Amino acid sequence: MLQKVATTGVDLDSTYTQTLQRIREQKGDRSRLGMEVLMWVSHAERPLGIDELRHALAVEMGSTDLDPDNIPPQDTVLGSCLGLAVVDAETSTVRLIHYTLQEYLCLPSILPDAHKTLGQTCLTYLNYKQVKGLPVKEISNFEDMLFLKYSSLYWGSHAKVDISDRAKSLALELLNQAGNHISATLLVERVAYYHSCSLSYHLWPGLHSASYFGIIEVVAALIEKRGCDINQSDCMGFTPLLHAAWQGNEGVVQLLLTRDDINPDKPDKNGETPLWWASFRGHEGVAKLLLERDDINPDKPDINGGTPLWWASFRGHEGVAKLLLARDDINPDQPDNNGGTPLWWASYHGHEGVVKLLLAPDDVNPDKPSKNGKTPLWWASSNRHEGVAKLLLARNDVNPNKVNKFGATPLSQACYNGHEGIVKLLLKRDDVNPNMPKYFDKTLLWWASKKGHQGVVKLLLAYKDLDPNSIYEAYQMLTRHSRHKEVAALLQPRATSVSELVSKQE
Repeated sequence: MLQKVATTGVDLDSTYTQTLQRIREQKGDRSRLGMEVLMWVSHAERPLGIDELRHALAVEMGSTDLDPDNIPPQDTVLGSCLGLAVVDAETSTVRLIHYTLQEYLCLPSILPDAHKTLGQTCLTYLNYKQVKGLPVKEISNFEDMLFLKYSSLYWGSHAKVDISDRAKSLALELLNQAGNHISATLLVERVAYYHSCSLSYHLWPGLHSASYFGIIEVVAALIEKRGCDINQSDCMGFTPLLHAAWQGNEGVVQLLLTRDDINPDKPDKNGETPLWWASFRGHEGVAKLLLERDDINPDKPDINGGTPLWWASFRGHEGVAKLLLARDDINPDQPDNNGGTPLWWASYHGHEGVVKLLLAPDDVNPDKPSKNGKTPLWWASSNRHEGVAKLLLARNDVNPNKVNKFGATPLSQACYNGHEGIVKLLLKRDDVNPNMPKYFDKTLLWWASKKGHQGVVKLLLAYKDLDPNSIYEAYQMLTRHSRHKEVAALLQPRATSVSELVSKQE
């Protein structure tokens, strides 16, 4: 019915409001159940399977164990929300009947305490005796504990948005046993997978979980505990500050930095500091907080030689790059272990805004090649980044003819890959000659013809001093292999002239 309503232009908000009223007016427990179904489906961090949802709905606030008799049947779950939620046939997850219903249910006035309720439900479940008794170092299917994985991985996501006093108490109860609780094992598995770390479950303190999720109230309580080691590294070498910086949890970072005993520059096992992670992930607010400190090295490289600026440039985080370049103790031209500078990588990826920032300092060499001889302009030309190429070519200290160790120039790469705009830019230069050097003993026109880049061929043919022999060679190659007839037609008139000239000479 609602799908038909969406196409007839009827006021959907009014329709949804009336349907919710009918849900609330249901008899017995169906009213509560129907609203909770809609709350979970609309505010869960990921789609829930129908059996996951049934187990979530069975959690009773204030209880200490799960009662299997509380798990509602599937028909009851779906029936209680009067058709507003259905099981998707392809994924077996529960979804709302229409996307507009999602928008409606996420209005602040409709389900105002959704995240508070969902977070407390997850924490109640994780503190059940049955869950606490599960083996910590074994990850199995948990067929009887279907809500375990979701509650372990996402309780903090809900609590970060809104946390009740009861949920805070439950969170502290959970985190005080973090290393001995299966939820920590599941969370470590998830985080270690992201960081490509080997799994080790014995060291995952509660403060690390709270910092990872960004729950300020819980972090504040944990750091006041006697004996709290605020700089403790977990099984991946991460401190609480590193987790908060990686996740972009500004409030937690600010809170942790107020401690006199904090080490704001302590790296993980790969040499990656909190500032490194903020730069890598583009968390500008976190980077700003860290850069206000005098006790960090903003130019500290990781094990591969990548500095915070290097990573901000690599990933195109313009705001973070600007913050870093404002520092006097930054070397904007510092290369990684393979010779790639921040400008080199920004050019490679086409991050035009970052390139513009990096070209401003006087101590940046805009033509500095990596170990394989490829310059920033070479990569901009190879990867079709016309805006970046234009910025680089505006500099007097960029050599547009510089070859890499294989003999390729920026122009040869642009011709080979068919990047007409960049070919046009390069050919405007007086110091660029499309006749030289050859690329694997073939001219640039030969390669552009072989690849069928008609637009590039036209540009090269318009060059006033183009070697006529290159035209003849390219034409012969195309006719010999019967390919790219349109390009061959462009070459034919001038190739024929060369052929006639050779015949007369003979």
